[in-house]
Amino acid sequence: MTAQLTDTLLDSTHKPAFVADAQSVLDGEVAAKKGASGLAVKGGYAAMKKVSPTIVGDALDSLLPQFLQQLQPFWQDYQAGGAGSFADALTARSDEAAEALLSVTDARAERSSRPSMTKIYSSMRGAAKKHVIEALPQVGALVQRHAG
Repeated sequence: MTAQLTDTLLDSTHKPAFVADAQSVLDGEVAAKKGASGLAVKGGYAAMKKVSPTIVGDALDSLLPQFLQQLQPFWQDYQAGGAGSFADALTARSDEAAEALLSVTDARAERSSRPSMTKIYSSMRGAAKKHVIEALPQVGALVQRHAG
């Protein structure tokens, strides 16, 4: 039986490094965006950080359990297959994986008590799936590296 990602990656010995690396992946993905949509993503990200400088780390810390729960079925399938990388496995099912991850942020936005954050998220949600799909190789590599 495959270990639960939440048990492996969020235990007290692994969580700090995993959260820090997850934030680095997110920061790198945002920084790499180009063109008009990239400017919108960078602007939205900067606006969120202005609302609260710790918001990204805090959000990752609180949302990672749900993200990992959404990734668990993909991880189990990957582990059962035994070939390639987890990045490749996520990329092969990119539409499904992106929607699974976005279901977490959609639910969080619906529950938010910060109208400014909800407005920023709503304005960016239309293009979010494309950006999540682009990030899946890095997400897969991050999970595989830490879940090893």
